[in-house]
Amino acid sequence: MSEIVLNRKSLAHNFEFLKKLFKDHNIEWGIVTKLLCGNNEFLQEIIQLGARELLDSRISNLKKIKMIDPAVKTIYIKPPPHRSLKNVVKYADVSFNTDYETMKLLSEEAHRQNKVHQVIIMIEMGDLREGVMGEELVDFYSKIFELPNIEIIGLGTNLNCLYGVMPSHDKLVQLTLYKQIIELNFDKKIPLVSGGSSVTIPMLQKKQLPPNINHFRIGETLFFGNNLVTDEKIKGMKDDVISFYAEIIELIEKPLVPEGELGENPSGDTYEIDPEDYGKKAWRALLDVGLLELSPDFLEPFDKNIKLAGGSSDMIVIDLGKNPKKYKVGDYIKFKLKYMGALGLFNSNYVTKSIK
Repeated sequence: MSEIVLNRKSLAHNFEFLKKLFKDHNIEWGIVTKLLCGNNEFLQEIIQLGARELLDSRISNLKKIKMIDPAVKTIYIKPPPHRSLKNVVKYADVSFNTDYETMKLLSEEAHRQNKVHQVIIMIEMGDLREGVMGEELVDFYSKIFELPNIEIIGLGTNLNCLYGVMPSHDKLVQLTLYKQIIELNFDKKIPLVSGGSSVTIPMLQKKQLPPNINHFRIGETLFFGNNLVTDEKIKGMKDDVISFYAEIIELIEKPLVPEGELGENPSGDTYEIDPEDYGKKAWRALLDVGLLELSPDFLEPFDKNIKLAGGSSDMIVIDLGKNPKKYKVGDYIKFKLKYMGALGLFNSNYVTKSIK
């Protein structure tokens, strides 16, 4: 059996750290909960911390948030699919948008539900994921301001999530200039400039953030306490909010070199043999978790003697060398996780989830 564990005290510590950081800089912020994959128990933990704004990319998760606490502000953080607009308006107070036809349909659905649906318009700033092109922004806004039952509350951008384009002072200044252009052209106020995410926190701490960036969306740093620029722990934060335990289901001393003609494995990988490994053996353990849940690349053993050897659909293989710690079948191996690894585990029905 495998288990992913959330440390309640460390989560609360990181929440308070970020709460103070943003309060000191007069910045609004919300927690991106998509990592938790709609787990009710974990969502309740977040809400009990005092979070009043939660962001997610799945409507079903926003529905669960509203069922736990209808007063929590919910934000849908990708362009809404047309077939989901009824539920977007029903369960999301705010949505990110980039398409005029979609917003027309949102307007009509909001009218049917007798609601005013709030919108943040996303602008393309170089990472080439979601976003209206800057040169088209004025024409785009000239149409959307006329839509009934729609309130434009902000503009934003997304960086680092596709090609790894990093936020910079120049890019974020450009984002604030778009706000000024819109306000001057249309005599409308745009309250929020949502230019911050976990990767932007180092700029905030170094006082490099343009003053008009006043909204952050935080997920990874809350759960992992990490600086996404240096890949190190942020001073004052905890990096043990989430841990993973995988059970050893086989432990046998085996050769380091496979025997037979090598071809592609089911994952399409081929392996090269190190000639120095011929004739050598090591204790090799099979873990009760596999590629269905996560790639070994997203795992970091706490025991530095352990090496990740590979994986198949439902087992990951590790080398224990001479097994100096005398692991045995039934023991658990503890791992730190990278974000995408945790996401796969939270999304799996085959992994136990618990809070400690």
